Amino acid sequence: MTDSLQNDTSTSLILKNAYSPGIVNLTLNNPSQYNALSEEMLSAMISTIDEIKDDPDIKVVILSANGKAFCAGHDLKQMRARPDQSYYEDLFSRCTEMMMALASMPQIVVAKVDGMATAAGCQLVANADLAVSSNAARFAVSGINLGLFCSTPSVPLSRNVSRKRAFEMLTTGEFIDAETAVDYGLINHAVPAEELDATVDRLVKNIASKPSQALQAGKALFYRQLNMPLVDAYATAGQTMAKNMLFDDTIEGISAFIEKRKPNWN
Repeated sequence: MTDSLQNDTSTSLILKNAYSPGIVNLTLNNPSQYNALSEEMLSAMISTIDEIKDDPDIKVVILSANGKAFCAGHDLKQMRARPDQSYYEDLFSRCTEMMMALASMPQIVVAKVDGMATAAGCQLVANADLAVSSNAARFAVSGINLGLFCSTPSVPLSRNVSRKRAFEMLTTGEFIDAETAVDYGLINHAVPAEELDATVDRLVKNIASKPSQALQAGKALFYRQLNMPLVDAYATAGQTMAKNMLFDDTIEGISAFIEKRKPNWN
């Protein structure tokens, strides 16, 4: 399916492949860590987006992942090692920078999901312009199970899914399957795994066949007209989430998750 393979990035955490004329594929490539959005992964994403956003020959970006998970969210072990609100605010600010870069880049971003997408990984799916998954994919904003309300993921989630459905996901942390994700509006299509490549192929080539200026102007207008500016919502959510990371029950919840035991809530 990929016409040529060119790893142009400075790190193997993100593979940048020339897919087809007008289309590039970015692959999250840390499967052993479930493609978590670590500090290094965020930096690699921001750097790669910056490389391609001004390329007039690219109309569509496919965002995919290697391994069993699309993205498991933030790297909790890395976060727990730095129990400092300033650090957390900076981390969530960098994540917001990456999400905003995807939303503001002129190219159409299509998430291709085959595996679980949780917390900030689900945020990444919701933040994409379009999303297609295999029937095996599952989605959750599961931070609440660790005592951490998924504040920043709630920003794009609440802009894709109805309020009550989004809030139920955020307050229960329960997974939804791909068919439900389509029904909720989180993703566009869910197909059998063997049809995922072909379905994404048809979609991105259809979009890439459209005029660049119309695509760019249309995408910019689409987001500009939404009720609340994303940057304001993300700033508030990032500060809230940074404070939340220091709650005793959150520290306990994350510790229990990492240690594979039930949390002992205060």
